[in-house]
Amino acid sequence: MKPFEVSAHKDTRSGFGAGLLEAAQRDTRVVGLCADLTGSLMMDAFRDAFPQRFFQAGIAEANMMGTAAGLATGGYIPFAGTFANFATGRVYDQIRQSIAYSHKNVKICASHAGLTLGEDGATHQILEDLGLMKMLPGMTVINTCDYNQTKAATIAIAAYDGPVYLRFGRPKWPVFTPADQVFEIGKAWMVNEGTDVSIFATGHMVWKAIEAGVRLAEQGVSAEIINIHTIKPLDTEAVLNSARKTRCVVTAEEHQINGGLGDSIAQLLARNLPLPVEMVAVMDSFGESGKPEELMVKYGIDTPDIIAAVGRAIARKS
Repeated sequence: MKPFEVSAHKDTRSGFGAGLLEAAQRDTRVVGLCADLTGSLMMDAFRDAFPQRFFQAGIAEANMMGTAAGLATGGYIPFAGTFANFATGRVYDQIRQSIAYSHKNVKICASHAGLTLGEDGATHQILEDLGLMKMLPGMTVINTCDYNQTKAATIAIAAYDGPVYLRFGRPKWPVFTPADQVFEIGKAWMVNEGTDVSIFATGHMVWKAIEAGVRLAEQGVSAEIINIHTIKPLDTEAVLNSARKTRCVVTAEEHQINGGLGDSIAQLLARNLPLPVEMVAVMDSFGESGKPEELMVKYGIDTPDIIAAVGRAIARKS
């Protein structure tokens, strides 16, 4: 496997901001709501371009979700943005009752997710959000890997009819996907074909999986790396086809080991193709304040952790 070319380092939240502005330029029904975090969500450009279509909810996230549901009922396409912790845990009842249950066309846009939030610490580093959202019937759950993919996903969900949870992050991260890509909801992206192990990664962990793949290739291990940007609906065909070929699987996510991508893939394989699965995730623990890269090392979701998991998976296969 050859190293990927990195065009820049940008935060995925900026991809959301750029995508929201473009989606609003394409469709006058797109409106934006924010819970007093406009700058952090990079929604300033949208607000300045379309002030009549922007609603500042203040620190009242539950009200924001209810307002978004009402706007969707009126035919608008609301994008409700705040930190991932506030976008899910704080307002779960409102999302379940007012958005998911009635299948409202609301886009819940969540920044500052996971350990890579960094110095804000454990109270804000939500690691349970993907699980919370994927359990809601009819909720589409997306976790993008870089700036370009986040921008493309934001544009794509504006054209999609139904509730969506879009997760992105705070730190500047390598940009390695095409700028002109078309984002397909529910369609996994084959990053690298391989024969010895399947690595299914999501969000920031896709880049870590790529780094692991390069090092594994130097050791003579051929890793198939697949970007599962859509946690739900899961691309079951892509997962099963890859697993049938390699006969062992590693999942990598910036999330609790319970309830995230690993759980979804293990459940699919248990029903259709039982084989060794190793999961790289946070092991039932809250985070802490620190630099993103240091936290990824401490909590076992760094590149060497993926390499070690590959070794365990291949050994179990043998």
